[in-house]
Amino acid sequence: MTQPRALVIGGRRGIGAAVVETLAERGFAVTYTYRTDPGTFDPAITGLPLDLADRAGVEAFAVAQEDAPAWDALVQVGGTTYDALAAMMDQGAAETVMQVNYFAFARIARAVVRPMMRARSGRIVAIGSVIGQIASQGNAAYGATKAALLSYVRSLAIESAKRGVTVNYVAPGFVDTEMMAPFAAYRGPTEGRIPAGRFARPKEIAAVVGFLVSPDASYVNGAYIPVDGGLTASAGIPRS
Repeated sequence: MTQPRALVIGGRRGIGAAVVETLAERGFAVTYTYRTDPGTFDPAITGLPLDLADRAGVEAFAVAQEDAPAWDALVQVGGTTYDALAAMMDQGAAETVMQVNYFAFARIARAVVRPMMRARSGRIVAIGSVIGQIASQGNAAYGATKAALLSYVRSLAIESAKRGVTVNYVAPGFVDTEMMAPFAAYRGPTEGRIPAGRFARPKEIAAVVGFLVSPDASYVNGAYIPVDGGLTASAGIPRS
């Protein structure tokens, strides 16, 4: 039996690293991309440099996938943040975060889905955010990128379904990664808003991805799956 192959975009750290490790544990031959530092993984795991902010670099990477053998799974994790009040948003900075969080995925997915459709098999998972569906002060640009990502996922899902390809969106809430380090002073009050009472662990997000790329998820398509400890279900109302 041929070993399944997975491509993880942005697998260097945090959720991405957890996804890389989880898929490798589940029998995938994993290739991941990183921006500057490849990190340390098992030698069987392959790292490729890719800066998602570099439009030409993303284009070259995508072109190389168009006529390559089909991946069994594509997982988009890489992203960036931009915090600014909506009325103060800088267009250049907003365009950069849209390139990284949305356009890069759209271009790579367009390249990867074609071989998948020819093979009549494939799994695509995008890691978005609950901020793509709910408003948060200072997150206008970031939230817009995640909402755009969800819209793209749903459209691609219905367009590729008859050819055996599923496309789904995982929406984490607050996750215990380096991205949250600058907000350490607010961790206590933030955890107080989460019914589970804590941030997610990266492995918990990766476990959902592991299911979505498995044969057992063959009828899960175009789904929005929050993994947020009940945050969105509670509408952010603090626990007593």
